[in-house]
Amino acid sequence: MSVVLITGSSTGIGRLTSLILARQGHRVYAGMRSLTSEDGAATAAEMARIAAAENLDLVAVQLDVSSQESADAAVRTVVDRAGHLDVVVNNAGHLCVGYAEAFTDDDLTHLLDINAVGAHRVNRAALPHLREQGSGTLLYVGSTIIVSTPPFLGPYAASKAAFDTLAVATSYEVAPFGIETSIVMPGAITRGTSHFPRASRASDATVASAYSALDPMVARNEDATASLVRPGLDPDPQRVADEIARVLALPRGHKPFRTVVDFTEAGVDHVMAFSDLVRESFVHRMGFGDLLRLRE
Repeated sequence: MSVVLITGSSTGIGRLTSLILARQGHRVYAGMRSLTSEDGAATAAEMARIAAAENLDLVAVQLDVSSQESADAAVRTVVDRAGHLDVVVNNAGHLCVGYAEAFTDDDLTHLLDINAVGAHRVNRAALPHLREQGSGTLLYVGSTIIVSTPPFLGPYAASKAAFDTLAVATSYEVAPFGIETSIVMPGAITRGTSHFPRASRASDATVASAYSALDPMVARNEDATASLVRPGLDPDPQRVADEIARVLALPRGHKPFRTVVDFTEAGVDHVMAFSDLVRESFVHRMGFGDLLRLRE
């Protein structure tokens, strides 16, 4: 069984993943932005109750991905307590909805900081330990939005594209040190997570008002997304957590680089299969094919 650190574990996919991995016998450290806020303390307490009732090795740790100091401290806590770290699940993220022009540079920078730079901070904290032991897995919870790119989610889509690109680029550099990479790409999920209910809005109200003719479309954005799921298909985020658990259970060297869980059935799996094939061919043509192979 593995020692696992998961970011963004207070709700949704992160919480579900923490629970399923702990129930499978892994030693799980569930990273949460705050353990002292009212919501954070309640979530950590609930997780502690579940762990005690089910005899799970599951502990909440403070991990604010917007702070390198916090990421370093969380990884240090894991290594000090468990003796090592095997898996990092980069899951933390935040949704923003609105008109692209109405997002100020600060809005956009903040979103990129959480959704892309945040994972980079956690990697910078964890990779020295994984490199030293010559093994480990970086699993990223990405998004099909980098292909589907629906309206009114431009800055969010851009941040997830940056997240994905950093994951790919990092994978080249860590594979020679025995560190695997997997990217799990969920499609749009409109229930069972706090993504839509807690979504932020663009802060420039003056600019946003210039687009008011489109407001009815924005208002039904969540319903429009939910309507893409065909009748009879249950869009349960637990299936994403199950897929993460399935990937991590695969033997070393046999984990897929990318996998898609998309209830909207948009065909992103086909697009990404071709995209990754083209990318890998390009890397081979450059003479860097060794970067695509995990060091045994």
